[in-house]
Amino acid sequence: MGVGADIESYCGKCGTTWHVVIAMVDGRVAQVECSRCGKRHKPRAESTAAPRVHRRTGEASTPRAKASKPLVEADMATPPVPYTAAGSYKPGQRVDHPAFGPGVVERVMSSTKVQVFFATGSRILAQRRD
Repeated sequence: MGVGADIESYCGKCGTTWHVVIAMVDGRVAQVECSRCGKRHKPRAESTAAPRVHRRTGEASTPRAKASKPLVEADMATPPVPYTAAGSYKPGQRVDHPAFGPGVVERVMSSTKVQVFFATGSRILAQRRD
């Protein structure tokens, strides 16, 4: 194992376990980078990581489990539309994102945000941006 290798380590920020080795000291892993959120930290096991406390609310965060299916059924009668931030979307609509791939709009969060389910998990995306 060396720098650039994949390693299993717990991320206290997002709860992900797969990381990339960033630094080694005396043959031991000294620092890893989370493959999901990009946070750099020392390698740690899940049981030793303390939950993060939100700086404003003071509540402890818990890692979110990835959903295996969207909150709503996809509208299979219409083809997927290419995602753009300027577009307008509705729940059940299928989209094709250039980075995340095919997805299903789960819900409209506000007039400018939608939650979209992808194979890698749900994401909050912009809509109606001119």
